[in-house]
Amino acid sequence: MLDHDQLVQEINALPTYAVFGRVTSVLGMMVEVGGVERRLSIGGRCRVITRGGKPVPCEVVGFRGGRALLMPFGTLDDIGLGCRAEVAEGQASIYPTQAWLGRVINALGQPIDGKGPLPTGEVPYLIKAGPPPAHARKRVGAKMDLGVKSINTFLSCCRGQRMGIFAGSGVGKSVLMSMLAKYTEANVSVIGLIGERGREVQEFLEHDLGPEGIARSVVIVATSDEPPLMRRQAAYLTFAVSEFFRDQEQDVLCLMDSVTRFAMAQREIGLSAGEPPTTKGYPPTVFAELPRLLERAGPGTGVGTISGLFTVLVEGGDMEEPIADAVRGILDGHIVMERKIGERGRYPAINILRSVSRTMPGCNTPEQNALVGKARRLMSAYSDMEEMIRLGAYRKGSDAQVDEAIHYNPAIEAFLRQGKGERSTLDQGYAELAAILGGAG
Repeated sequence: MLDHDQLVQEINALPTYAVFGRVTSVLGMMVEVGGVERRLSIGGRCRVITRGGKPVPCEVVGFRGGRALLMPFGTLDDIGLGCRAEVAEGQASIYPTQAWLGRVINALGQPIDGKGPLPTGEVPYLIKAGPPPAHARKRVGAKMDLGVKSINTFLSCCRGQRMGIFAGSGVGKSVLMSMLAKYTEANVSVIGLIGERGREVQEFLEHDLGPEGIARSVVIVATSDEPPLMRRQAAYLTFAVSEFFRDQEQDVLCLMDSVTRFAMAQREIGLSAGEPPTTKGYPPTVFAELPRLLERAGPGTGVGTISGLFTVLVEGGDMEEPIADAVRGILDGHIVMERKIGERGRYPAINILRSVSRTMPGCNTPEQNALVGKARRLMSAYSDMEEMIRLGAYRKGSDAQVDEAIHYNPAIEAFLRQGKGERSTLDQGYAELAAILGGAG
């Protein structure tokens, strides 16, 4: 229930008059509205009133022939010619509070977890905000413990760093995300499930994330059956919520699955608005929106940070796919997960040699860099000769480095294996690796 001050605030915010136009055309996912085009701009909001009296929120995505082109956040059922389209004043925003922790919401900021209404904060946060100014941002901070041994040791992340998780479907990225959300030392996790299968949402919340993970997280969900605007806005909302907690001087871990589905939603919007398709059918706005979205993560202008880990779907391991290539150029490192590693039973199925963190080796001590360097050399030597070793064509004694790699390979593989119920700290990871390799060399 709203208190007196909040009620007065909402009443004062009500417009004194309404501006509206009429629907002149409906085609596919687009609604054409006339009469108010001079009061609207790209990104503006309208409410189209269906013949049954139900308001459907829409966003302006373009103009054509002197008419505004709108896309709905809901279905177009019961919308026809002549339906009233009311102009919504102001920009879309949310009013988050600390009490949002443990809640699951949709792309419009509405609760979908059955736990009652969301508390309302005092400060509005724009859903589609810009990144902090580059000249005012802090540098990335100290190393962050993510609780996953292979990432902590070989791909150390700093506070405010942004990493991509590149994987095909069914390789274990959802389980990895749940481990990161549960075991990170960040104060808050904000998780965006963009275009997720509806069947898997509850499974992720109850089975993968669990009560411990949910308690310290805010989860934003837009399933694959929802309109493209909902899927795109869920990504924007994920960052808006992260920015609130960052401004509370907290370290936030922002997880989003996946950037690819955000790009697909933007592709549907752009093509419907008449944009020309370019690489693999993606219109130019996709590649313009990606940096605007992902640059919102990182260090802020104050104490708080947003550390980002974003999944990217790479079918068939194609790292040169347009979205994967664009995202890799924006982020501060990439984690590559491979199906063949998972098929031999090693999870998380991370290919260490194809993955990189751009803050390493700067965030490590010389001893840690020497230890990681030695492990990487051994893994690379084994990888180069792996086929010959498996076929039995390699003869022991032919190469001293390969012999050493064969000796250490079982222990390194066991080190990289971690169950989803296990947590490993930064110090534990380096200590275990040092014990395996007997120090650096």
